[in-house]
Amino acid sequence: MAVNRRDLLRGAAAAGALGLAWPLSGRLTVAQATEAAVALGARWDEPPFTLGVGSGDPLPDSVALWTRLAPEPLAETQPLPDTVEVGWEVAADRGFRRRVAAGTAPAGAELGHSVHVEVTGLEPGRCYFYRFSARGRTSRVGRTRTAPVGRVGRVRFASANCQAFHDGYYAAHRGIASERLDFVVHLGDYIYEHGKVGGDHVRDHEGPAVTTLPAYRRRHALYKGDPALRDAHAAHPWFVTWDDHEVVNDYSGTRPSLRRRRDAGYQAWYEHMPVRPDHPTTPRVYRERRWGDLLDLSILDLRQYRSEQNLPDGTILGAEQKAWLRDRISTAGDGWHCWVNSIMLSQLARTGGGYYFTDQWDGFRAERTEVLTHVHDTGMPDLVVITGDWHSAFVDDIRPDFDDPSAPVIGTEFTAHSISSGAYSPEWNATNGPVMGRANPHLKYFEGNHYGYDLYEVTPGRWSTHLRVIGDRRVPDSPVRTLTTFHVDRGRPGSYEDPATRTSPAQYRRDT
Repeated sequence: MAVNRRDLLRGAAAAGALGLAWPLSGRLTVAQATEAAVALGARWDEPPFTLGVGSGDPLPDSVALWTRLAPEPLAETQPLPDTVEVGWEVAADRGFRRRVAAGTAPAGAELGHSVHVEVTGLEPGRCYFYRFSARGRTSRVGRTRTAPVGRVGRVRFASANCQAFHDGYYAAHRGIASERLDFVVHLGDYIYEHGKVGGDHVRDHEGPAVTTLPAYRRRHALYKGDPALRDAHAAHPWFVTWDDHEVVNDYSGTRPSLRRRRDAGYQAWYEHMPVRPDHPTTPRVYRERRWGDLLDLSILDLRQYRSEQNLPDGTILGAEQKAWLRDRISTAGDGWHCWVNSIMLSQLARTGGGYYFTDQWDGFRAERTEVLTHVHDTGMPDLVVITGDWHSAFVDDIRPDFDDPSAPVIGTEFTAHSISSGAYSPEWNATNGPVMGRANPHLKYFEGNHYGYDLYEVTPGRWSTHLRVIGDRRVPDSPVRTLTTFHVDRGRPGSYEDPATRTSPAQYRRDT
């Protein structure tokens, strides 16, 4: 077992040797940085495909394939020509005896030698295998799946969020990689622009946080050094959105002073995500996707277009995205409607007034009321919102007016545990879980002492959310188990906990 990286970094900080232990410290050579990363459990694939492979954004006839050439993943520039031709192929079998598509794509230095291939002409609802080749080497084999069309009897997918490398191993991603899934949704905070160790910043030579494109690239490459993350990408297609730490904590995307840093963070995100070819500094993240007639996904971007918080006319969606979402609500058809939402939609009020965090939808209350009232007034049924960011699990009833306990329930929000990012202490959770419950009548469940991911099983009659948790984020192969399960029945807004898991530990559970 590798040394627990969180404790190793905290020990190095206490000894004044953090600059030698943190791989992205500016004082280290590439070789020293690699050695430090290996000591923290990083292991990359063989060059030049060190960062692995991935697929994403599946449609019925197409899917996006991704890789990035990085022979020296922690180097600011790669020892490669300006452009490298990369071969790709897709087959119906893992042995590539039944090849269905192939081609080449340029990997250019201007985009970090990343490759984004949009493979078209595929069959709906089919499993495929893919791989890349370049400079006499072949990548690992990835597995992907196209979206189905027509009648679908079941979909099984997982969500992940908040995976601070310095806070623990990715045992949760190891679990995701081993699950039988149709796809994965990542809800944001894929990287962290800072490095916190026990409340202290891991400071590199340039300062406390990354701000430039080469620095963001190195941060992504370090995170991809956890083998479990690469395994999860190779095992399933992903839908992705982002939150704040892909750029900087609690930022507003429209703030002019952040434009250069935001563009660097966005481009690095694009270079490392399995997304379709797009403009790298202003990717179109929000989109609709369908899984046959069963599931309708609205993937939201709650960072790029938002105003500052707590303004009378503030917006978290931006005018164009809000119009798009309102139109989707107005024209919603049959099936489950799932909003992929990076930060908590439900109100989280404090006792005596105010809110815990106005960086989430609580800072944009008028727009939230407008959108949720539109859901109610149009009668859009079967709304489930999946959310990350909090590092703890919440289950909430969604109401158009959270200040009115008699307002009708119009949906359910599931906020998932984090993959590894530090949550509040068990003492804080035990004290404040009941406090949050008393101040928020729509809050049904809170649990903050675990790490993991949510797994969703959806049929025409029922939505089930399984809270899958790991034993210990300090252990790379920590086992995964189901902590509890909540269900939502079709046509009946609101969730209920499965009787078989209702006695599981939690810091708050509403009795009625």
